[in-house]
Amino acid sequence: MNDIFETLKEIICDYVEVDADEIKPESSLRYDIGATSFDLMNIADAIEDRFGIKVTNTAVVKIKTVGDIAQLLAEKIS
Repeated sequence: MNDIFETLKEIICDYVEVDADEIKPESSLRYDIGATSFDLMNIADAIEDRFGIKVTNTAVVKIKTVGDIAQLLAEKIS
């Protein structure tokens, strides 16, 4: 899961102006990282491209933290 988290941090940094060192599993995407709904959709698209999976809009709405995304990825790619 560590590789997933590191890749996820890179993806987030591509769309949100945040230092990768500030991104923790418990970081709130909205409040700690400052991601907008538009950013989240772009991040979801990038995750789909990078990992070759489908992230539904329903799943995106449920995601609150970076750890939530990492968990979703771990479940989908295992």
